[in-house]
Amino acid sequence: MPIIIDVLLLITLGAFVGVLIQRNIRNPQQRLEEAYNRQQLEDAFYRLLEEQSSCISLIQLTAASRVDVQQAKQYLEQQVEQLGAVPEVDLDGDTFYRFPKLRRRPSIDKSV
Repeated sequence: MPIIIDVLLLITLGAFVGVLIQRNIRNPQQRLEEAYNRQQLEDAFYRLLEEQSSCISLIQLTAASRVDVQQAKQYLEQQVEQLGAVPEVDLDGDTFYRFPKLRRRPSIDKSV
Protein backbone atom coordinates (compact mmCIF):
# COMPACT_ATOMS: atom_id res chain seq x y z
CA MET A 1 0.00 0.00 0.00
CA PRO A 2 2.75 2.58 0.80
CA ILE A 3 4.23 2.07 -2.69
CA ILE A 4 0.95 3.16 -4.31
CA ILE A 5 0.93 6.32 -2.18
CA ASP A 6 4.54 7.04 -3.19
CA VAL A 7 3.69 6.58 -6.89
CA LEU A 8 0.63 8.84 -6.61
CA LEU A 9 2.70 11.44 -4.79
CA LEU A 10 5.36 11.36 -7.53
CA ILE A 11 2.73 11.67 -10.28
CA THR A 12 1.10 14.61 -8.50
CA LEU A 13 4.44 16.29 -7.94
CA GLY A 14 5.40 15.76 -11.59
CA ALA A 15 2.11 17.25 -12.79
CA PHE A 16 2.57 20.25 -10.50
CA VAL A 17 6.11 20.88 -11.78
CA GLY A 18 4.84 20.56 -15.36
CA VAL A 19 2.15 23.17 -14.78
CA LEU A 20 4.67 25.57 -13.22
CA ILE A 21 7.06 25.18 -16.15
CA GLN A 22 4.27 25.72 -18.68
CA ARG A 23 3.03 28.78 -16.79
CA ASN A 24 6.52 30.32 -16.70
CA ILE A 25 6.96 29.79 -20.43
CA ARG A 26 3.66 31.50 -21.26
CA ASN A 27 3.90 34.31 -18.70
CA PRO A 28 6.65 36.45 -20.30
CA GLN A 29 4.74 36.62 -23.60
CA GLN A 30 1.51 37.38 -21.78
CA ARG A 31 3.19 40.08 -19.69
CA LEU A 32 4.61 41.71 -22.82
CA GLU A 33 1.18 41.70 -24.43
CA GLU A 34 -0.45 43.19 -21.33
CA ALA A 35 2.20 45.93 -21.15
CA TYR A 36 1.70 46.71 -24.84
CA ASN A 37 -2.09 46.87 -24.42
CA ARG A 38 -1.73 49.10 -21.37
CA GLN A 39 0.48 51.49 -23.33
CA GLN A 40 -2.02 51.49 -26.22
CA LEU A 41 -4.82 52.31 -23.79
CA GLU A 42 -2.89 55.12 -22.12
CA ASP A 43 -1.89 56.69 -25.42
CA ALA A 44 -5.44 56.50 -26.77
CA PHE A 45 -6.97 57.76 -23.51
CA TYR A 46 -4.88 60.93 -23.30
CA ARG A 47 -5.20 61.61 -27.02
CA LEU A 48 -9.00 61.31 -26.76
CA LEU A 49 -9.07 63.59 -23.72
CA GLU A 50 -7.52 66.32 -25.83
CA GLU A 51 -9.44 65.62 -29.05
CA GLN A 52 -12.90 65.05 -27.51
CA SER A 53 -12.94 67.92 -25.02
CA SER A 54 -12.48 65.54 -22.08
CA CYS A 55 -15.47 63.33 -23.06
CA ILE A 56 -14.75 59.66 -23.76
CA SER A 57 -16.97 56.67 -24.44
CA LEU A 58 -16.00 53.02 -24.17
CA ILE A 59 -16.40 52.47 -27.91
CA GLN A 60 -14.11 55.43 -28.65
CA LEU A 61 -11.41 54.13 -26.33
CA THR A 62 -11.69 50.60 -27.67
CA ALA A 63 -11.48 51.74 -31.29
CA ALA A 64 -8.62 54.16 -30.67
CA SER A 65 -6.52 51.72 -28.64
CA ARG A 66 -7.34 48.57 -30.64
CA VAL A 67 -7.47 46.40 -27.53
CA ASP A 68 -10.07 43.96 -26.22
CA VAL A 69 -13.31 45.56 -25.04
CA GLN A 70 -13.00 44.06 -21.55
CA GLN A 71 -9.50 45.48 -21.12
CA ALA A 72 -10.64 48.89 -22.37
CA LYS A 73 -13.65 48.81 -20.05
CA GLN A 74 -11.53 47.93 -17.02
CA TYR A 75 -9.02 50.68 -17.87
CA LEU A 76 -11.76 53.27 -18.42
CA GLU A 77 -13.47 52.36 -15.14
CA GLN A 78 -10.15 52.81 -13.31
CA GLN A 79 -9.64 56.22 -14.89
CA VAL A 80 -13.24 57.25 -14.09
CA GLU A 81 -12.70 56.36 -10.44
CA GLN A 82 -9.25 57.92 -10.12
CA LEU A 83 -9.98 61.13 -11.99
CA GLY A 84 -13.57 61.67 -10.86
CA ALA A 85 -15.28 61.55 -14.24
CA VAL A 86 -19.02 62.00 -14.49
CA PRO A 87 -21.13 59.61 -16.61
CA GLU A 88 -23.47 61.30 -19.08
CA VAL A 89 -25.85 60.12 -21.78
CA ASP A 90 -26.11 61.90 -25.13
CA LEU A 91 -29.25 62.40 -27.24
CA ASP A 92 -28.72 59.01 -28.94
CA GLY A 93 -28.69 57.24 -25.57
CA ASP A 94 -24.95 56.53 -25.68
CA THR A 95 -23.01 56.72 -22.41
CA PHE A 96 -19.80 58.68 -22.20
CA TYR A 97 -17.68 60.01 -19.36
CA ARG A 98 -16.91 63.67 -18.83
CA PHE A 99 -13.45 64.04 -17.28
CA PRO A 100 -12.09 67.21 -15.72
CA LYS A 101 -10.85 69.58 -18.42
CA LEU A 102 -7.19 69.60 -19.30
CA ARG A 103 -5.75 73.02 -18.67
CA ARG A 104 -2.45 73.87 -20.24
CA ARG A 105 -0.21 76.52 -18.81
CA PRO A 106 0.50 79.39 -21.15
CA SER A 107 4.02 79.12 -22.48
CA ILE A 108 6.47 81.66 -21.18
CA ASP A 109 8.29 83.55 -23.89
CA LYS A 110 11.97 83.16 -23.02
CA SER A 111 13.16 85.68 -25.58
CA VAL A 112 12.10 88.65 -23.42
